[in-house]
Amino acid sequence: MRPTRRAVIGVGLSGVAVAALPAVASPALVSQRPAIGARSFVSPAVEREIARVSAKIGDPKLRWMFANCYPNTLDTTVRMSTVDGAPDAFVITGDIPCLWLRDSSAQLTPYLHLVRNDPALATLFRGLIARQARSILIDPYANAFLQDPGAKTNLDWALHDRTDMKPGVAERKWEVDSLCYPMRLAHGFWQATRDPTPFDATWAAAARLSIATFRAQQRKNGPGPYRFLRASDRNSETVPLEGWGNPSRPVGLIHSAFRPSDDACVYPFLIPSNLFAVTALRELATVANGARHDAALAADATALADEVERALIAHGRMRLRDGRTVWAYEVDGFGNALFMDDANVPSLSGLAYLGCAAPGDPLWRRTRDAAWSEANPYFFKGKAGEGIGGPHVGLRQIWPMSLIVRALSSDDPATIRACLKTLRDSDAATGFIHESFDQDDPTRFTRAWFAWANGLFGELIVRLATSRPALLGQPL
Repeated sequence: MRPTRRAVIGVGLSGVAVAALPAVASPALVSQRPAIGARSFVSPAVEREIARVSAKIGDPKLRWMFANCYPNTLDTTVRMSTVDGAPDAFVITGDIPCLWLRDSSAQLTPYLHLVRNDPALATLFRGLIARQARSILIDPYANAFLQDPGAKTNLDWALHDRTDMKPGVAERKWEVDSLCYPMRLAHGFWQATRDPTPFDATWAAAARLSIATFRAQQRKNGPGPYRFLRASDRNSETVPLEGWGNPSRPVGLIHSAFRPSDDACVYPFLIPSNLFAVTALRELATVANGARHDAALAADATALADEVERALIAHGRMRLRDGRTVWAYEVDGFGNALFMDDANVPSLSGLAYLGCAAPGDPLWRRTRDAAWSEANPYFFKGKAGEGIGGPHVGLRQIWPMSLIVRALSSDDPATIRACLKTLRDSDAATGFIHESFDQDDPTRFTRAWFAWANGLFGELIVRLATSRPALLGQPL
């Protein structure tokens, strides 16, 4: 049976396809992991890390959730094989059996610090880096891919898209961050291991194509080859003006047709994604120099990063009604700007987490504070907590991802503790992190199996075990 968009994504508060469980006051803290023999991948290093960190968690339910969530990607989403004798790793999102470049990169990131101590885990990383490179070479404008590179999409909502769908592509939404995340993963692996094995000629070709795609979508010489139309009752599912996007002035920023939420942009220069591109291109240059001694590739990546950074300084900021200068969410180069934030990373509030802003940078801190306020139309506050959502699943829906990123980026113990408490209390007694939950009723949630969010929660707890052991050791 093919998944349907409404079945796996949800439709806000109408009740159609929003997963719900009865409230349970005191859930039995029984492991929700698959039996060992049913797990899709087993890492001894990760199992040791679960035991090490769990011993430092003072709150029983938080400890239970960490043990369920941290290994969720390995337990349930990995499909290992080989291609031409080399490892191949296909990592699905969870309830959608396809590989998103963004999600798959983020899903493995929480294990990077363990990769040197586990050869099998290193093989998994090499396999995903290789799979992502081959996928980008299929189509650098696609956001999601199928395991079989010769197959046609099995996503019901993408079957009739008017775009250049190629075999192996599951969905073809052009999102700048889809090319940034593989650069970030490659850099993380290189920094952790100094292993040059994955960075072969195929990887280099994908890196060059990624840079060329970014340059094409600066749209200095016309709109480029990408066009996308979808018949939908949601205008966020298609691209305006016959699929080319709203007008922009070529100022050096990179067009994105869609946001990391997979919703269409209003103004085509998505500032968090452009900031991410600057960081990711510099990380790519580091890998090109260090792993391949490819000075030309490194110089090309650095030159583009420098150009986009200059354009961001000139065009990426705006003034709010109260006079504060902040990063805009989207601009068009003509002087128009939109302020909001969406929970999906890259977000304005997640820039410090991604390394796109220093945690103490005044501009970013003003921007984050505005995103976590009524200045952001997608900031929600209710009986179950407060947080950032987005248009993807509708109003009133808080995304736990926003709380996790807030805690990862905060230097305030009270803020971190409040985020942990809301995360603990919004799982609807499932032991897992969901895509979103209703601001007043966490038993009304979307996506019961969302591996990115589970892993990100695990990453937060692992970091706190080192950076805030006293806080983590206390009951909430």
